[in-house]
Amino acid sequence: MRVYPNGSKYWQLRYRSPGTGKEKILSLGIYPAISLTAARKKTLEAKLALSAGNDPGQQKQYEKLTRKLSAENTFEAVGEEWFAKHSVHWSDTHKTRTLGILKNNLCKWLGQRPISEITPPELLAVLRKTEVRGIHETARRALQTAGQVYRYAIATGRATHDPSVALKGALTTPKSQHFAAITDPVELGKLLAAIDNYQGSPEVKAALQLSPLFFCRPGELRQLEWKEVNWEEERVEIAAEKMKMRQPHIIPLCRQTLGILQHLKPITGNGHYLFPSARGGSRPLSENGVRTALRAMGYTNEQVTPHGFRATARTLLDEVLGVRVDWIEHQLAHAVRDANGRAYNRTAHLEGRRQMMQQWADYLDKLKNSD
Repeated sequence: MRVYPNGSKYWQLRYRSPGTGKEKILSLGIYPAISLTAARKKTLEAKLALSAGNDPGQQKQYEKLTRKLSAENTFEAVGEEWFAKHSVHWSDTHKTRTLGILKNNLCKWLGQRPISEITPPELLAVLRKTEVRGIHETARRALQTAGQVYRYAIATGRATHDPSVALKGALTTPKSQHFAAITDPVELGKLLAAIDNYQGSPEVKAALQLSPLFFCRPGELRQLEWKEVNWEEERVEIAAEKMKMRQPHIIPLCRQTLGILQHLKPITGNGHYLFPSARGGSRPLSENGVRTALRAMGYTNEQVTPHGFRATARTLLDEVLGVRVDWIEHQLAHAVRDANGRAYNRTAHLEGRRQMMQQWADYLDKLKNSD
């Protein structure tokens, strides 16, 4: 036992390294946390290692390093590292959903397991915990997320195989769901009239009014920023990182949409977002803001959804107004490619799309004002 001037007492073992014969000191622990009996046990283990030709000090350092690496290479540690690296350019909605799946559907059960030791049956058993609750789509997304984490683990040398690959076809395929949409012109006219009579907050009313006119994705609409409104060019310019297809997007502003934005500008124009959250201007309107307003107006989830306005525009622009399909697809921000397979840039057919948006707005006004 070595006693230091401050009164601390340490158990130590002096020995000679089998390889060099150099004298070394092995720390066995602090007294009284380590008793004499425990210190003698550790001494015996060290002498057994020495008799086998091993250096107990080096062995201790190796075990310490192994424990450290094991802690850094758990599924949770690698998953958090993957999320931090790849989520920088994701939308807020995708970030929140993916982080929730990672934490609640994967790390809750696999978090402390070394990522390289998880087997396909073990991963499947965890996914089944979500599947048996009837949340088939979430289980599918969890499998997809696990695969992405594993590809990152393999690329960074923390794993050599991806157990998610072996689970292809092992989960129940979720039933395909379509977003409810109104495509009957008469019923659409009634909905548009109801929107104009909405008695809620002006920002929610404006979001409702612009949903059928812009027919962009709900997340793209609610996160629109005033800096993205180009008044001079009369268009909205959305950066690639905010778009699902990671391509910049332009929404031409027709006479009606300009009027709505000019009416909204004095109300929310001093802030960041066109449609700020009721809880504060630092974040946009809630994901359920427009949906809740539709429910307050008496429309059920089976009749119409915010995303359904895209299907409404896609159907009526094509079947009633006879607009070129490629113009419609461009404005829906779908992946449209030329004859050589290259993606068109954001300004493709812009003048035609501008005419289409004005024609569409005029058509909606006609439906709204018809008896």
